[in-house]
Amino acid sequence: MLSAALFASPIYTGFARLHYDGGGDWYNDPEVLPNLAKFINQETGSDIPIDQSVVRAGESRLFEYPFVYMTGHGNVRFTENEINNLRKWMLRGGFLYADDDYGMDESFRREIKRIFPERELIEIDSSHPLFTSYFDFSDGLPKIHEHDDQPPQAFAMFDDNGRMMMLYTYETNISDGWADPDTHGNPPELREIALRFGLNIVYYVMQK
Repeated sequence: MLSAALFASPIYTGFARLHYDGGGDWYNDPEVLPNLAKFINQETGSDIPIDQSVVRAGESRLFEYPFVYMTGHGNVRFTENEINNLRKWMLRGGFLYADDDYGMDESFRREIKRIFPERELIEIDSSHPLFTSYFDFSDGLPKIHEHDDQPPQAFAMFDDNGRMMMLYTYETNISDGWADPDTHGNPPELREIALRFGLNIVYYVMQK
């Protein structure tokens, strides 16, 4: 089953959302992670826990979660303790997926540079294995929410062994498509595309 490798830890309790300070709405669309888990379970026969957990970057229980998601429209700010904890967590195998909800790009990039001053976010395209890890997205990153006419982009950060520690999607808002149908009014086919790409992210991470 899909969960066998990624969710091997006995203390694993499901996907977690990152609660951060700074003023950004880290909490918006609370149904997105449960909906993604349900979709992955239906598609793959996995048993990922449905309930969303919420964790702060400085908490020791961050290490209970291999997959943490963050989003928002506004400012992101981490304390020095949170910076150190996030760095250790990612270097020890944690994966952070950040989806800009149109407004957190500048502060997110600033804070990631504080976590890993020696590393860069590298743009990846459809030639990267993530795009075809389960469903075929060889035509590129889908644009789910039309904030403006800028093309969608995906950026990643890797450790010294080439493992992806972080994925950041920009100008696409993939996770809008994981929300309930009436939250953003996205048509079923667009939500299906978004959920499929979400499965690709999880499946790719599981294999590494």
